Amino acid sequence: MPPIISVVGKSGSGKTTLIEKLIPEIKKRGYRIAIIKHAFHQFDIDKEGKDSWRHRAAGADTVIVASHGRIAMVKNHNSENIDSMEAYFSDMDIVITEGYKRESKPKIEVFRAAAHKEPLCIGNSDLIALVTDTDVDPNVPRFGLEDIEKLADFIEEKYL
Repeated sequence: MPPIISVVGKSGSGKTTLIEKLIPEIKKRGYRIAIIKHAFHQFDIDKEGKDSWRHRAAGADTVIVASHGRIAMVKNHNSENIDSMEAYFSDMDIVITEGYKRESKPKIEVFRAAAHKEPLCIGNSDLIALVTDTDVDPNVPRFGLEDIEKLADFIEEKYL
């Protein structure tokens, strides 16, 4: 399994935005990145009535839709635990999750003063960095919201 880093923070903190900026910076360094987005509710990418939906409705445990250059897989899976997905990431250099704040994985927290009163993970032993617009001292490396290159340097040095 490649290294896993979770980008965490309260709702509206900017997790998705940070990951969107971080992906191209890590990619330009030659690394392959997988993303796992934690969903707190059931979701389905199948559209009712489409062939793939009909195959799953008929009982298929895994359905892959493939076209030139892209595949999408819908697989019945009994866990949302990151480690249970190991087989899907064997060809990646790093896995970045959005969410999974309760998993015991290295965490980078995004904290913006305009969105919340206090960080989520201060004092958490899994916290490896804080990305923030405040002067909170997290006792781990702190990066500004736009310090993407420096954050990528940190990730590369520590995990890649």
